[in-house]
Amino acid sequence: MNKIYGVILGAGEGTRMKSCLPKVLHKVAGKELISCVIDCLNSAVKMQKLVVVVGSGSDLVIKHLEKYKADHVFQKERLGSAHALLQAKNKFKNIDGQLIVMCGDTPLVQSKTIKDLLKFHNKNKNHATVLSGMVENPFGYGRIVRDAKGAVKCIVEEKSATEEEKRIKEINSGIYCFDLKVLWKALNKVDNKNNKKEYYLTDVIEILNKDGYKTDAVALTTEEEILGVNDRKQLAVAEQILRERKNNELMANGVTIVDPKTTYIDSDVVIGQDTIIKPNTIIEGKTKIGKNCIVGPDTTIMDSQIEESVFITYSYIEESEIEKGVKIGPFAHIRPKSVLKQNVKVGNFSEVKKSVVGQGSKVNHLSYIGDAIVGKDVNIGAGTITCNYDGKNKFQTVIQDDVFVGSNVNLVAPVNIGKKVLIAAGSTITDDVLPNKLTIARARQIVKVRKK
Repeated sequence: MNKIYGVILGAGEGTRMKSCLPKVLHKVAGKELISCVIDCLNSAVKMQKLVVVVGSGSDLVIKHLEKYKADHVFQKERLGSAHALLQAKNKFKNIDGQLIVMCGDTPLVQSKTIKDLLKFHNKNKNHATVLSGMVENPFGYGRIVRDAKGAVKCIVEEKSATEEEKRIKEINSGIYCFDLKVLWKALNKVDNKNNKKEYYLTDVIEILNKDGYKTDAVALTTEEEILGVNDRKQLAVAEQILRERKNNELMANGVTIVDPKTTYIDSDVVIGQDTIIKPNTIIEGKTKIGKNCIVGPDTTIMDSQIEESVFITYSYIEESEIEKGVKIGPFAHIRPKSVLKQNVKVGNFSEVKKSVVGQGSKVNHLSYIGDAIVGKDVNIGAGTITCNYDGKNKFQTVIQDDVFVGSNVNLVAPVNIGKKVLIAAGSTITDDVLPNKLTIARARQIVKVRKK
């Protein structure tokens, strides 16, 4: 079996994005454009090597590529797609096999399409195969020109096309499968005798044909799938398409999405069967949500792990772990590094930050729990706060099992509250409290005669 390699052309400046960020690092559905392409390739085939051609903002792109173990080469001068691919030649010295070439700004291509392209290439024993598409409006695309027998003659770019060629609706997607043993010689023959004075990768097809090699183009995809992203408007279109795909995938697998048009779920999110997602909900990053949950409306969850049978409404959750049976909201904020154990309740306008709240405990109203360890079956009264910050350092509060904290209590950290302690409403606690104590820390009520 032939070994498979990949090259992603990602050196474009993306001037139409009008951004300091390299184009391929802009995100759609929570994922960078180039990550969408890499994930597509990795899902489709087992690659021996992946090389990304980088250019503008290369430091940021190279750093991003580290997690993929992808190699890279520089294209210092922007002289066209053939010139870009040539920069990767030294990475494939004395290597035979097949090379899949993709662009770094095509996030909508699906892995099945790449599998089908490779299958077609091998079945027909081609030396080069172009992934094409049939579109109603081919303006701006390179046209696939075929001879009378239907064989591919060449690919003609928009600016070089005749009026007859411009009427062709089969277009080049910019995705290719090449046999490495013939590719580099053909690339070296590409010239820049065209309107843009660039070296077009599309010219390789005509060169290979003239040299007696077998080439073909196959329309395996839709116009939607091969859309590139060159500006913010196209970025928004790609975002919409990917989110619609994600919603459809989840609904097909048993998730109820009440209003898909107002529900925004990132590509890598995982949601369990029989979970209900209500309108105006945003679920981002690497979030995982278990079965039988109710999420929303008007809820945002980022990079969090949510177990089954959790209820979340009108709330904001970041980088936290939520165990089975937890109820959150309305209007709660769970900040990063928080862990809510089974059957915890965090209610109206309460906030939890970098804390562990034990099984069955309640933080129901207008409270702040920060840098704290809260035990099992603890009741936190309304308006209670952990005073964890002295303006310079953060300190920890420990509240052990079965503690009852009255309303409007201030727990000044560092402080440790023992098991089964009852803290009277309105108290400010600055010292540790031993187990089984009733603690009152407030001034005695004084009643005076009011002068008229």
